[in-house]
Amino acid sequence: MSTSLSPVDVLAWHDVGVADDFPDGGSWPVVAGGVEIAVFRIGDELFGLRDLCSHGAARLSDGYVEEGCVECPLHQGLFDIRTGQHKCAPLTAPVRAYPVRVVDGRVQVAVSPD
Repeated sequence: MSTSLSPVDVLAWHDVGVADDFPDGGSWPVVAGGVEIAVFRIGDELFGLRDLCSHGAARLSDGYVEEGCVECPLHQGLFDIRTGQHKCAPLTAPVRAYPVRVVDGRVQVAVSPD
């Protein structure tokens, strides 16, 4: 019998903190597997994006969060927090999104083992 793993099953999950320390509507910089990631909470859901604007050297964890998007603090371009997709100029490329989950009250971010 053969079993196949989904892409999420082969990711390395990294603990980044207590779920209660990530209140709704904010962003927090964390490091998971050596990668700087901005973690965002929207309601009961947590999301992770590479903590670097695709347009320049700005940390998205320092950006303004509103209506499911984060605004780059330097360029005012918007990224969708759920997908990393860029929403407006001057951005021309998305940022990488990372899976985030909560296990036993702890936030975990998945990073590909490269």
